[in-house]
Amino acid sequence: MNLRFTSLFLLLLLASCGAVKKKTTYSEERKVSVSGTPKTGERINSTHPDHPTFEEPKSTLPKATEKAESIINTALTFSGVRYKYGGTTEKGMDCSGLLYVAFGEHDVPLPRVSHQMAEEGKRIRVEQVDKGDLLFFTTGRRNHKINHVGLVVEVDGDDIKFIHSTTSRGVIVSSLKEGYWNYAFVKAARIL
Repeated sequence: MNLRFTSLFLLLLLASCGAVKKKTTYSEERKVSVSGTPKTGERINSTHPDHPTFEEPKSTLPKATEKAESIINTALTFSGVRYKYGGTTEKGMDCSGLLYVAFGEHDVPLPRVSHQMAEEGKRIRVEQVDKGDLLFFTTGRRNHKINHVGLVVEVDGDDIKFIHSTTSRGVIVSSLKEGYWNYAFVKAARIL
């Protein structure tokens, strides 16, 4: 149990470290004496005429990347939540419920069930997968209909990590390299 917790913690730490440019915040207004003009990318905040301050430049990440990071971070907050068919809360959730909530909290509407989610967005090749993309699976033995979905949280070369909710372990991060998920994989789609 401790090894699983430690592994999950390290994975979450790796997934979140360096993913978003850290913005420095100050508890009180920072006062700077200025002679000349501001540096490139900086703007003078003239709310107090005697004490101009510099603002941090806005993030240089594309809007889709920023939104993907936000959605991923929201989904990761549900790590460890148990599986519950049809669930969309911390008390339990299924795979499509996890993504329905994570995307919905960032004003990106998705259908509630995985096979309908699979009809959204643009289909992409697995080599093109990036953070924030969706992976779709068929886990049924008899029915070949898409019935499982995951959200890509990390791409490291050919290793694709995704968060999803499984019946046996709840909300976890898995690798597409794992035999079961690689075998069950059907397609990838870009929503953002």
